[in-house]
Amino acid sequence: MRRLTLSPLPARRSSAWPAAAVWPAAVAGTIALSLTGESAAHAAPPAPALTTTPPVPRTVGAPIAVAKAVATAVTASTYTVQPGDTVWAIARARGLDPAAVAAANGLGADAMIRPGQVLALTAAAAAPTAPAPAPAPAPATTTHEVRPGDTVSAIARANGVSLDAVLSANGLTRASIIYPGDILRIPSGTDSGAPAPAALPAATAPGLDAEQSENARLIIRVGRELGVSDRGIVIALGTAMQESWLRNLDWGDRDSLGLFQQRPSAGWGTPEQIRDPERSTRVFYGGAGDPNGAATRGLLDIPGWETLPYPDAAQAVQISAYPDRYAQWEQPATTWLAVLG
Repeated sequence: MRRLTLSPLPARRSSAWPAAAVWPAAVAGTIALSLTGESAAHAAPPAPALTTTPPVPRTVGAPIAVAKAVATAVTASTYTVQPGDTVWAIARARGLDPAAVAAANGLGADAMIRPGQVLALTAAAAAPTAPAPAPAPAPATTTHEVRPGDTVSAIARANGVSLDAVLSANGLTRASIIYPGDILRIPSGTDSGAPAPAALPAATAPGLDAEQSENARLIIRVGRELGVSDRGIVIALGTAMQESWLRNLDWGDRDSLGLFQQRPSAGWGTPEQIRDPERSTRVFYGGAGDPNGAATRGLLDIPGWETLPYPDAAQAVQISAYPDRYAQWEQPATTWLAVLG
């Protein structure tokens, strides 16, 4: 009888195969084919007949061939092992967890699988996927309805947030004007949000510098809040220009002070009150919102003021020694309102 001498296989494992595949099925198949000349007593048992298409040749480093073999031999719940298969390759080709496939078939970490072996796949868990990141919570906001006399800075301060945060949340700049009835979004005190955009330089009106334009905006804003008509605002702008050059002066004729050169001795308020430009503007307009009440008479308190000639309406409030001088500011004040208001 002819004896076949087998040389020991080199102890090498391809890095393309997991550690669990100590003896790949392809090697076992090669040994079985080499022993076909032996007697029946020494021959390797024949591999079970396959019910699927012939096995696809296994080429190391060719995962596409393995995937095709897997796809050919898979049924709904089981898989018949082909030469060259590993648990890892079978599981990954079906999107399953290799450890779950091994556990479902009672295989250990170093277990071998052989061609023709049937593996159960039903109980195998799908390969874990990374959870989707939770959506960022929406920043908490409240709202505030603007009331007469409100300013953005006062609203921000009352809600414990920065002026820039309120401006940014509402698409405003420091030059913006708010009106009674406007609804402002107020970000929460802990919501940093996006940084507020840098405020653009405040626009100036023709013939006015930055300080004068800022005071003109204040006169316009207060007039809007009080519901004063455009003509009334134009009268206030021209009056302030004639009296103080639209500057909040700390001096004047005798004890006159501020934007409208109001006099403490005539009952218009204390020097500190008169030097408050917003308060002095409200006093000039008068009406129901006059901080002085009935102690002084503002524009809205003059009967028929809207039908009076421009200089006469201003003079009715100011009682100036030079009443005709107000007339020169009617047209410029109209332009300032159009540009700034």
